[in-house]
Amino acid sequence: MRLTIHPPRAGIPSGSSSPATVLGWNVQATRHQHFSLASTVFGVSRQSGRLSMRSRIHSQLLGIQNTPSFSAGKKFQLDDLIEAQQFDREILADIFEVAREMEKVEKNSPGSQVLKGYLMATLFYEPSTRTRLSFESAMKRLGGEVLTTENAREFSSAAKGETLEDTIRTVEGYSDIIVMRHFESGAAKRAAATAEVPVINAGDGPGQHPTQALLDVYTIDREIGKLDGIKVALVGDLANGRTVRSLAYLLAKYQDVKIYFVSPDVVKMKDDIKDYLTSKRVEWEESADLMEVASKCDVLYQTRIQRERFGKRIDLYEEARGKYIVDHDVLNVMQNHAVVMHPLPRLDEITVDVDADPRAAYFRQAKNGLYIRMALLKLLLVGW
Repeated sequence: MRLTIHPPRAGIPSGSSSPATVLGWNVQATRHQHFSLASTVFGVSRQSGRLSMRSRIHSQLLGIQNTPSFSAGKKFQLDDLIEAQQFDREILADIFEVAREMEKVEKNSPGSQVLKGYLMATLFYEPSTRTRLSFESAMKRLGGEVLTTENAREFSSAAKGETLEDTIRTVEGYSDIIVMRHFESGAAKRAAATAEVPVINAGDGPGQHPTQALLDVYTIDREIGKLDGIKVALVGDLANGRTVRSLAYLLAKYQDVKIYFVSPDVVKMKDDIKDYLTSKRVEWEESADLMEVASKCDVLYQTRIQRERFGKRIDLYEEARGKYIVDHDVLNVMQNHAVVMHPLPRLDEITVDVDADPRAAYFRQAKNGLYIRMALLKLLLVGW
């Protein structure tokens, strides 16, 4: 059964074949096909409130049951998620509140159909396990569908020389939201400037990874119980690590935070992050002594040395690799409440025997990525 709403074209799931009124719209039933709210409902642009209008009717038309109640009708403040600087404390707190609701949804899954009828395209030019799969899982757990390209650099028309802008213009015609990982810093901004649908930066080379930073801060809040007044050690490849760059930007939103940078000389944190933290009056310190820092901090955020960022300079990679390893000796000097985090994948920078320690939070951290990305998809597509 398809129900047609006039004006303009839309519908609702199977129901009575007699004319009816839904939210003040004239509804007439026809046969053969069920309704799904797609990205063109009402033909209203993102800037003028297309997403919030969608949200206003979506939950009522789809008859969502056995899920937490979400407010509808208020548009999310952001059109795209490109960099960590877009967020303020209020938005972060609100996103985290929705993420907690998504924990309940996930436990009751498959219960939510809030994104039924929406299509997400994942356009990944670099390898990914957690980011791509958590976004795809998030979309499906909310009733949406996924179009995926796992290795767009090799198996898309990019291999034929197609520009990123042309690819985005094409893919947005098939989807309601694009999640993109790219090997070039700044690629996500270019995509967002081109697309009419929301774009989420899932990592752009050595640039940023804002959704990872969101799940990192969410994890810190859940594990430590606060975000103000904490000490965080960022360890490993700080020059090429987009996760630590985005995390530093978000930590600067909170009060009395101190950040330690612990890294080999060839991969030290770049000056733009240090200057930004200084401008925000965030205390930071560089140290070569992991043991000393580990004894002081609430969060030890370890990262791998990224061989793929060194090009032909394998000598520099070998110089950096293996210098700072989190093992039981490091755990022994850490405080009882402190946690070890890692964006994953890991190589040998955290020994496997650390996994059994309750302070090893990295797999819980990865699971939190599902809740954060469920929240972001819901907010960008249907609003608050």
